[in-house]
Amino acid sequence: TNPKVLILDEPTRGIDVGAKVEIYRLISLLASEGMAVIMISSELPEVLGMSDRVMVMHEGEMMGILDRSEATQEKVMHLASGHKVH
Repeated sequence: TNPKVLILDEPTRGIDVGAKVEIYRLISLLASEGMAVIMISSELPEVLGMSDRVMVMHEGEMMGILDRSEATQEKVMHLASGHKVH
C-alpha cells in the first residue's frame, strides 16, 4: 500500500547524531514526495527545524497551531505552558 500519512513518536530519541541526520533526510524526502508527516517530539529545536506547522498541546488540549514563519521557542513554550496565543 501507499500510505498518505506517517506518524512518528520521538523518532530521534536516544540515537546518535549520524542516525538523526539520516532520519531527518528520510522525513524530508517523504514530505517532498507528498506524504503528510506528523512528528511528535519533545526536542524543541528539532520541531522548529523540521516542521511546516507546529501544533502545541497542553494536558490533552490543543493550545494553538503556528506556521513555520511564526513558530519561535518563546511562542511554543507559552502555548505548552497552557496559555493560548493572543
